[in-house]
This record gives sequence, structure tokens and C-alpha cells, in this order.
Amino acid sequence: MNAKLPLAILATAALAGTGGWFAANHFRGAHNHSAAAKTESAERKVLYYQSAMHPWVKSDKPGKCTVCGMDLVPVYEGQKGYELAAGTVSLGTNAIQAVHVQTVAARKLPLTRTLRVAGTIDDNDAKHRRLVAYVEGRIEKLNVNYVGAEVKEGEPLATFYSPMLLNAEREYTLLFRQSQAAHTYALTAEHKRLLAAAEQRLTRYGLAPAQIAKLPFKSETNHLSEILSPVSGTVVTREIYEGQFVKEGDKLFELADFFTMWFQFDLYERDFAWVRVGQQVEITVPSVPGKKFTAAITFIDPNLNDMTRSARVRVELQNPLITVQGKARRELLHRTYAEAVVKLDTPEVLTLPRSAILHTGDRTVVYVDKGGGAYEQRRVKLGRAGDEHWEILEGVKEGERIVTTGNLLIDGQAQLNSQAGESSPAPAVTVATPKAPEPLPPGVKPYPLDVCLVTGLKLGSMGEPPVLIYQGQQFKFCCGACPPKFNEDPAKYLQKLSALMTSAAPQTQNTQKQ
Repeated sequence: MNAKLPLAILATAALAGTGGWFAANHFRGAHNHSAAAKTESAERKVLYYQSAMHPWVKSDKPGKCTVCGMDLVPVYEGQKGYELAAGTVSLGTNAIQAVHVQTVAARKLPLTRTLRVAGTIDDNDAKHRRLVAYVEGRIEKLNVNYVGAEVKEGEPLATFYSPMLLNAEREYTLLFRQSQAAHTYALTAEHKRLLAAAEQRLTRYGLAPAQIAKLPFKSETNHLSEILSPVSGTVVTREIYEGQFVKEGDKLFELADFFTMWFQFDLYERDFAWVRVGQQVEITVPSVPGKKFTAAITFIDPNLNDMTRSARVRVELQNPLITVQGKARRELLHRTYAEAVVKLDTPEVLTLPRSAILHTGDRTVVYVDKGGGAYEQRRVKLGRAGDEHWEILEGVKEGERIVTTGNLLIDGQAQLNSQAGESSPAPAVTVATPKAPEPLPPGVKPYPLDVCLVTGLKLGSMGEPPVLIYQGQQFKFCCGACPPKFNEDPAKYLQKLSALMTSAAPQTQNTQKQ
């Protein structure tokens, strides 16, 4: 056992020596590698630090990207940094404030539109009737002798004498009486045929079935016949006078149904996608001020007018008789001018405010806020135009923030960049850390405090203070993390500086007096 102990000690010493040699050589190589890397870095000058994901975020010192939080990548002298995509515009904080850039999120909304139209109030054309003379004769008496008279179906309009009609009436009366006298025996087929033919002839001469039924009881000395109204309505035209001789086909009266009126207007091609049967329409007429008539669209003419490229739309309105000063009249008059409002809507679609859309030549573009002061130009495909929003078919996703105010100036900057062959102007926010004080630009006020407005720490406590100029005022910060916070709400810190200076002014005056 004493012999084995020296052998164990020798083995342990050998292993220790081998491990020391390996560790010495290994760490020497690692140290030399690190030193070489530092030497290489020291030989190359860093121009600036830039975000690989958001190229418009630049700084002259290491840090985090203000958009995504990733480490900024150094760009060495002789290297080309990350470039912005074509059409992307980068603005500084001061420029954003000066332009008053505002954005909204693209979202799905019911698209609404108010269509204002004008048309006329007309009668129900489906019930419009013209009465003509079925046989020649003389007008003996007019029961309705003025336009605008209200008549009912079956009411006599005029008394008429016609030798041809009188002969047909007497022939029918004779055949009818013969058929009544032959009740004891069956009528022959020939007699039935003659009676049916006589009745049909009277119908062609304009007699109603009720008139034909009364002919057997008509006096032999009565040579006159009555012209009855075929429908209930209003007389809109009277073409005859008492004593006038008319021929077959001459126009006698024209009747219109004013109980149901038609409001008709022209619908142009661009609005076809909006209007459908059943939509409610609010109608106003000058003859009834202060009142709105609401009705639904009942028909859209599928035939377009070649000259105007429009289709006729019909709305049916109820127009009953009303009593005014003891007299009955219709509230809506025939062929009056009328205006209407058609309120249109659609199911939810992706929309943007109309102010966000820019039409530049053959292109329709918007500017998407990418964060950090960068705005990307994006082509979009538009659908229907609402009162306040456009329907977006392609180019924008829901939730993306789009510029609505200031986009014209941003578009102008994008065109200037394109003409100059540049992808973007200066970086959005440049936080400089000068090694020596530099003279301020003309008109810029120096920073009057020795503490940081964001944290309240003394300037220089964390190294050289970063400097930023906003609206003609210089600001200094304790560290590089403060400028991004300042950029989130510059007006807040500008007001804070003003309040501090105001409170410090009286103390300064008192000190000077002492």
C-alpha cells in the first residue's frame, strides 16, 4: 500500500501539468483573437449606427432601435448603410410637428353614402286611361265638363247619340225579348248565336256589361246612350264639347289615377352599385314645404338612356284626398318638381377616410406610418366612395396607420426624392453627442437649465449630454434614452421648460436687487 502512494502522486501531477498546458494555450489563443478583433475595429471608423429593420432610425452612438428595440448596427467608413425602400419618406420630429401629420388606422366599417337626386311627381302610368269614341255620333250633354274633376268607375261622363249604336241596341233588345218569349220551348242554336253576336257588337261599341243588361228595359223613345268612366280617377284632359260630332277613334277624355303617384328620377351608372329595390327614399316638394314623404324604391329600369347613360328609378307614393277649407283635393300635384335623399349603406368593408387618398395621375396612393418618422408610399385599389370613406380593395391591411393630414407635403417630398435619385432625406431623428461645444444656428435659443427635463438628473452625470433642437429651442439630456421619450410628447416638455423659467425669473430679479 505504501508502494502505490508515490505512483498516485505522480499521476496526479502529470494530469495537472497537462491541463495547465492546455488551458494556457487555449486562453492565449482566445485572448489573441479578441485583441485582433479590437485592433481591427479600432482601425475602421464608425460613421453611425443604424437599425437593420428600420433604416430610418440612425444614431451616432450604440443603442436600441426606437421602433422594434433591436440593437443598432454600426456602419463603418467605406460601407453603405441600409437604404429605405423607394417611395418611403423620412421626417424629423420638427418636420412632423410643422406639417401637423395625423394618422388613422384602416378598419372595417359599414360604408354609407347620401345620394341627392331630383325628379318629378307623375301619376300611376299603369292606371292611366284614354277614352275614345268607339262609334261615330254626337255629344248631346257633358256630365263632366272641366279638367281636374274626380270621377268614379261607372259614373257617366257624357250623353251620346249614335244611329249606329241605337240600331245595335234595338237589335239586341229584339233578340233578347224573343228569347224570353220562347221560355216554353228550347232556344235554337241559331238564336243563341245571334244573341251572343249582338251582345258582342255592343261591347265593341263601348257599352259596359251593366248597360247591356239594362237595354231590354230602356224606353223606345230614348235614343241616347251614356259614356261611362272605365276607372276611378281624375280627368286630366277633355277633348269634346256639347254638340260636337265625333268619329270613331276620336279622343274624348284622359283619366289618371292620382291616388298612387310615381316619383321618378335618373340614376347614373356610377351609382348602380349602391341602389337596389326596397331602399327608403325621403322626398320633399316645394308645394308642400316642411313635409317629407317616405317611400320605397319599387322599380329600376334595366334600359339605359344612351345620351345620359342613366336609368329611370321609380318610387310609389300614396296620395289620398285631403280636405282643405271644406273641399277635397290631392296633396301631391301632377308633374311637380321634387327632390329626394336616398340613404345608402353596405355591409362592413375595409375603409379609409377620403382625405387619406391621393390621386396622382394614373396612380392612387396612400402613405403608411412605419414608425420613427418614416412614411411608406403604397398604391391602393379603390372600391365604392362613401360620404366620408373610400372602400379599399387592395394595398392596405386592417390596422395599418395611414396619414390623413400632411400627406400632400409628404407626397411632395417623395417626388423631390425621386427626382434627385435619393431613397430618403436625412435620418428621422439624429441625436448628436458633440465632443466640443459648437455654435448654435441663428435664431436658436440655448438650453437654460443644468438638469434634464425628462429625468431631472444633472447634465453630465452620465457622460456628454445629447443635444436636440425643437421649434428654435435647444434641449440637453442626461443620456441617450431621454430624446426618444421627449419625441413622444415634445409639447409637454416645452411647457415644462416654460413653467420652470417663469418660476425662476422672480428669484433672479430679487438677487439682482440685493
